[in-house]
Formats: sequence, C-alpha cells, structure tokens
Amino acid sequence: MLKLKNWQATTALIMTLGMNATAIAPIALIPSLVNPAPAVAQNSGFRDVASNHWAKQYIDALVMQNVLSGFPDGTFRPDAPVTRAQFSSMLQAAYNKGAVRSAINFADVPGSHWAAGAIRNSYQMGFLSGYPGNIFRPEQNIPREQVLVSLANGLNYAPNAPTNQVLNIFSDNSNISSFARSPVAAATEKRMVVNYPNVNVLNPTRNATRAEVAAFLYQAMYSEGRVAAINSPYLVSSDPIATEYRIPSGTMIPVSYMRDKILLMPNETLPVTFAVRTNITTQEGQVLIPAGSQVKGELRPSGNSATQFVAQELVYPDGSTRPFNARSAPITQTETVRRGTSTRDLLRNAAIGTAAAAAIAAVTGDRAIATEELLLGAGAGAVLTLIQNFLGRNSVDLLVVEPETNLNLTLSEDFVAPVR
Repeated sequence: MLKLKNWQATTALIMTLGMNATAIAPIALIPSLVNPAPAVAQNSGFRDVASNHWAKQYIDALVMQNVLSGFPDGTFRPDAPVTRAQFSSMLQAAYNKGAVRSAINFADVPGSHWAAGAIRNSYQMGFLSGYPGNIFRPEQNIPREQVLVSLANGLNYAPNAPTNQVLNIFSDNSNISSFARSPVAAATEKRMVVNYPNVNVLNPTRNATRAEVAAFLYQAMYSEGRVAAINSPYLVSSDPIATEYRIPSGTMIPVSYMRDKILLMPNETLPVTFAVRTNITTQEGQVLIPAGSQVKGELRPSGNSATQFVAQELVYPDGSTRPFNARSAPITQTETVRRGTSTRDLLRNAAIGTAAAAAIAAVTGDRAIATEELLLGAGAGAVLTLIQNFLGRNSVDLLVVEPETNLNLTLSEDFVAPVR
C-alpha cells in the first residue's frame, strides 16, 4: 500500500439538497463594490473565477440572486479585500430584516457617502456596529472573524456547546479575539465557516477576501433555509458526519492499464481510463482511494511531438465520482512504423488511437486494422476515412505510452478523499 504523510484531517458535511439554488426569489441588486454606480443583472462567467475555483459555487449562486456583483471589466476579483462599507452593501442586498435598534449618525459617514444607506440599515438590523467615538471606519478592510461575528449577531445566533469546545476544531483558535469567540463558535455550529485551503485553520484576524465573504454569506443564508446546500470540502462542521483527508498536490498516484501500451499520433487526443494500481492509504492504513478506482481523462498533445495524460474524474469502485485534477509528465517515447512492419508484433497487447490506426494501415497496407477491437477514439469507420491522409508514406512515427513505465501520474492540486 502507498502511505501518504502529513495530511490534515478535514470534515465534510453531507447535506441534502432541498431546492435549486437558482430558484430563489431575487433580492435587490447592490451597487458597485468600489464606488456607487447603477448595477445591472449579470451572469457569473467571471474571467478571473476558474471553473475549479474553491468558491465558484458560492459566487455563482449569490451573483445569480443579485446579492453580489462583479466589475465592469468582467472580473469578480475573488482575492480582493472587502471594506466595512462594501460588506454593509452586501448585507443590505441579502437581508431585509426589521430594525432592532435606532439608527445613529456616524461621524465619518456623511449622508453623501455611497454606502450611507447600507451602513445605516446594517446597523439597525444588528449586523454591524461602530467604534468608540461614534465612528464606523467605512474604508477599513474587514477581518474574517468580524464577518462571522456580524452574521452571527445579526441572525441572533448563540453557541449551544461550550465555546472553547467548539473552537478547538481550529488549530489557531487562540488567535480569535475575545469579543469574537462566542459568535464565531455559534457561526461554526451553524456551518457558516468555510476555510480554504486548510479547513482547520480559521485565520481569524486576516482580512476577508471577496470569495470568503461570499462563502460566509451564502452559508449564513443556508442556515436560515433560504438557499440550497453546497457541499464544499472546505466547509467546517463542529459535528462532523464524515471524516475526510487531504491528499497533497504532488502526490504520485500509481495507475495501470488493461494493455501494455497505447499508440497514438502526436497531434491526437484520446479519452483513456486508467485504474489505480494500489490502495492509497493514511499512515494508519485507512483506505482513501481503493485499488481499482478508475481515473478518467484524456491523452492530449503537449508541445512538440509529445502527449500528456490529463485526469478529469475519479470513479470509486462503488460508482461514486469526484473531480480529480492530476496529470502525467509529457511523454515523448516514439516507435517508427515502416512499410513491411509486422502489425501482429506492433499491436500485440496494445490499444491504438484512431489516427494512429489509420497511419499504420496506410503505411503497412494492412487494412484489417480498421476493425481492430482495441481501437481508441472515433472507431473503425473513422480509420477508413483517415487512411487517405497517410497514403504514400513509407514510415510514420507514433507516440508510445507504457502506463507501467513512462506514465507517472501526480496530483495537480490537493484532493480531499473520504475514508473508505
């Protein structure tokens, strides 16, 4: 068994989807998060929020609900800090609660300030408070713990279990400010805390990013039953349902294939499924990725005369799936096929791509390869169509992938795996 070291245990929340996240009644759109400006409905296709961004589901959901908006240049700026004024604007877009206290006029928030109304409403609803001296500090970046305190206080949440017991889930819980400990514990119990990349590290005093605020705000709305569950591996649960472990980026995953080799042309893309060769386990022997799990992906052209396997999905033996970001190093090993080459020897226990099959058939004159059962890609009919592209050649160079020798699959990013 392959033993992986120095993993951080995480907790995953298994939640039942109660409704479609895009079916919630629209909430008033907030103004620009930099300066006041008319906001318009927008889609969530931000060019700086990749499809695998850890907070994409949160951002997409809140943008579709008009709780958050992006910038005129088509970006969301997920890593940008959030000011107290900007956060008040988000709160006003997300909540329409009755006032729990009378408004006050903060000395540093004139009536002409773009967020004056949002600040007043957020204060009246009990989400945000000021500082001594009747000031609000609207342009001050808001720390992560203050976001959680604001949401817990505004929703009137209090912890059920002892505060220190709840906060022990965080390895840096001693850094939580004294005023924030009880509200953060309440937020944790309500599953409002999302920590990326390490689920057990809160970073309470670090400035919150726009992506983090989106995650906190969405989970606060979920705690009220207003939105559907998002099953993120970075969601903190004080009452874990299933324990998971993080397999770090760079870990090698040994795989095997049903055949000794795969033959393809340098410019050919082939869908391929490999099998995990041995159990991937914790140091204690707990199985995280069982042997026989399937790694689905593609062999893709890589640079000049090379191919590279890019994994897309892991399929467990029980049929459950998870996105799987792993890849091999570029493979440049070649084999030359010449006129007169024995196709019997060439294809012994090999799988071949459609273009490679056409090239072999054209060069060797063996058209029977067009019905070869080990064909990958478009199939035998396409081989017959492609043969004419290679007619007249005396030789052709094929790329050779030998999974047991030249295919070293490594994780491109951390993979969160359940204990099996």
